[in-house]
Amino acid sequence: MRTQVCIIGGGPSGLLLSQLLHRAGIDTVVLERQSQDYVLARVRAGVLEWGTVEMLNEAGVGARMEKEGFVHTGTYLAARNKGFRIDFDQLIGKKVMVYGQTEVTRDLYAARASMDGVVIHGTEGVALHALDTDAPFVTFTKDGTEHRIDCDYVAGCDGFHGPSRKAIPANVLKEYERVYPFGWLGVLSHTPPVSHELIYANHERGFALCSQRSTTRSRYYLQVPLTDKVEQWSDDAFWQELRLRLDPEAREHLVTGPSIEKSIAPLRSFVTEPMRFGTLFLAGDAAHIVPPTGAKGLNLAATDVKYLSDALIEACLEKSHAGIDHYSTRCLARIWRAERFSWWFTSLMHHFPEQGEMGQRFQEAELNYLIHSEAGSRTMAENYVGLPLHFGEK
Repeated sequence: MRTQVCIIGGGPSGLLLSQLLHRAGIDTVVLERQSQDYVLARVRAGVLEWGTVEMLNEAGVGARMEKEGFVHTGTYLAARNKGFRIDFDQLIGKKVMVYGQTEVTRDLYAARASMDGVVIHGTEGVALHALDTDAPFVTFTKDGTEHRIDCDYVAGCDGFHGPSRKAIPANVLKEYERVYPFGWLGVLSHTPPVSHELIYANHERGFALCSQRSTTRSRYYLQVPLTDKVEQWSDDAFWQELRLRLDPEAREHLVTGPSIEKSIAPLRSFVTEPMRFGTLFLAGDAAHIVPPTGAKGLNLAATDVKYLSDALIEACLEKSHAGIDHYSTRCLARIWRAERFSWWFTSLMHHFPEQGEMGQRFQEAELNYLIHSEAGSRTMAENYVGLPLHFGEK
């Protein structure tokens, strides 16, 4: 089999890249280890920067999002049982969209199917070859049969644990990592949201987040020790702890119910440099991880894909290498800004026991500054909604 771009990974990054390239007339094949049902069962982020909304519309997959998504013009921060609102619209004239990553992926699958896009599920033993030549190829096994795909370029959209980054020689890569001493216990429930906008709560017992998926489905998170297991947390225990961490008004409006899904995710900051090796280009979680506090994971991945699709279209159709030559540098400049914001916001809102009462008071003082400083609130809003696509490039 031959294609122009072989895409490793059938999550939202790989599917979005395939969709954008297909619409430009470039052939792609997407390889995914899991089944489509498995991919669509993953419960992930739900806050889309407006730039991501525009990219999805550009890709022709935004119709359902525009109809069913929720436009948020602000968010709530809480500390010492008092909440205050960061008004994105008033401060910087921007907004975000709440629309689950699962739904984005579902829309992308539907679009690929409608255009007869090639997505191969159940691939095993995916291996990347001859990446430092102009004739790369990818091998894999499906249903016990070995296959080979020859291509012009390979896009690694296969996440943190995928084979793409591992195919780059160790002496080429430099990796940066910070693992946080806690995780997020997440619960999805068929209950109305506690608020029409997200609530981020700083509490001496630990961080809490209230978010929504629809008018009848909510997603909640609690900061928990890395040693905790999901089995330790009954639904009643979760709701009781969440109540303790919310301000009185939010607590009063909280509606509880049986959990649909419950899981614990570790938090880390991770960046690998460079994001290109020969004809291989990394995108999304294959190249970087952010703690979810700043809602940057899917949005950074979408920006990678936008930069990469533009560069590959230029390379394939115009025979210019300018875009692909600058891809890694361009992405990393934006990634480090988002990593810094996510680290700052995580450090501000979470409880770090080793920092003691003084660390807690430092956090509360900074939150108090955000309440009373328009400049501080504007900086927070500007980073939360996402910096412009070409920020810092001139």
